[in-house]
Amino acid sequence: MTISMTSLMTSSMNKKALWLAPLSAAMLMLAGCNNSSAPAENAEADTATEAPMNIKIATESSYKPFSYTDADGKLIGYEIELVDALCAQMKAECEVISQDWDGLIPGLNAQKFDAAIAGMSITPERKEVVDFSDPYFHSGIILIGKKGDDLSVDSLKGQPIASQRSTVASQYLQDEHADADIKLYDTQDNAYLDLTSGRVRGMMSDKVTGTDWLKTEAGSGYEIKGQEISSDDDAMGIAFRKGDPLVAKFNAALAELKDNGTYDQITGSYFGTSSTAAAQKAVVTDGVDEVIVVEEDAPAEAATN
Repeated sequence: MTISMTSLMTSSMNKKALWLAPLSAAMLMLAGCNNSSAPAENAEADTATEAPMNIKIATESSYKPFSYTDADGKLIGYEIELVDALCAQMKAECEVISQDWDGLIPGLNAQKFDAAIAGMSITPERKEVVDFSDPYFHSGIILIGKKGDDLSVDSLKGQPIASQRSTVASQYLQDEHADADIKLYDTQDNAYLDLTSGRVRGMMSDKVTGTDWLKTEAGSGYEIKGQEISSDDDAMGIAFRKGDPLVAKFNAALAELKDNGTYDQITGSYFGTSSTAAAQKAVVTDGVDEVIVVEEDAPAEAATN
């Protein structure tokens, strides 16, 4: 029987097509699988390589123990450690800079930095121009005077009394003791200098920073006069520009730090307790004489700058 060359070629091509068909189908299935997983893999790669947030945060560096400088000019203190922990929790790259107290809110709204943490109390007036994080600390106000002096909150009329400008303490003086000779200062340190030099008779101060100063050599001859003064503006928060989504990010990070124990650890290292009740239980002693004790079951949390 004679078979033409054309028939042989057709038969060969048909056999080859039958052999290639399963292979082509398998390759198409494999390609489909690879294509379906590509977006997920790319998303993971994008997430892994996503640049961290860069956040500039301002503080006022003369507000011990919250934020101040060491002998080498390095920013240290409770708020600095808290910021470090918050930024680590958010996986953000943060730069903390020093700024004069009076320039914090103006500089924030002028976009010189993204946030401000400096013992800033959450007051209605400030909330009109900035947004705040959830509170991270609470405290009251105290009057400091020389030991043995009969100065009291009820006897401030005509007396030269110091306070840091634009703070809750200074606002309290202006609202409740306008008849005092009120002296306002750009920093706590400058107010302390005038107190120890005798230029002023007393100083109205945030409780935590005031009690910390009383433990120093410069403050050893001074004491708290009367009881702590509480106000509705005792809560301290981090300030942001109005509507900034960073508020939610910082609030989430702060909640995580409270849940995982980091917040209590940092607070305890500065105030001797694992909660912000430390601010309400601050005790300053001179030998065996107790200067002030606030009830241990008092509500806890931050300062009143």
